[in-house]
Amino acid sequence: MMDQKRQAGETVEQAEEQALKSAGEVPEEIKDPLAELLNQAQNAYTAYIQAQKEVAKGYKQRKEQTEKVYKEAEQKMNNACNAAIEKALKVREKAEQQAEELCNTAREKANEIYQVSVRQVLDDRNEAIGQAWKINKENTEQAWKIFQGGQG
Repeated sequence: MMDQKRQAGETVEQAEEQALKSAGEVPEEIKDPLAELLNQAQNAYTAYIQAQKEVAKGYKQRKEQTEKVYKEAEQKMNNACNAAIEKALKVREKAEQQAEELCNTAREKANEIYQVSVRQVLDDRNEAIGQAWKINKENTEQAWKIFQGGQG
């Protein structure tokens, strides 16, 4: 009887081991739906974080491009402004030079007119003085003739 008990104990142990082995194979076949959902959630979160990084990268690139375009436009406008200022300065200098030349020409013309006028006035004066002298001389001679004629 002892042998039977021992055999029965061994058989129970073997059955337990076999049951444990069989039980170990069952979890591989049965998947935990909660673990699968958790895995999907972790994958979705990882994809979300990656997308956020991509959006931030895209935003940074767009900002850099916008700044570059702005700086280029600003530089072009500065260059255009400087060119316009230089052109305006050249136009002003040319206008001043022309005005100075016209002023000098006007001065020379005014001086010529002045000199012609002075010569004319002096000529007219000298002619008037000459005529007055001639008339005075004629009157003096006539008066002398009359004076001499009355005495002699």
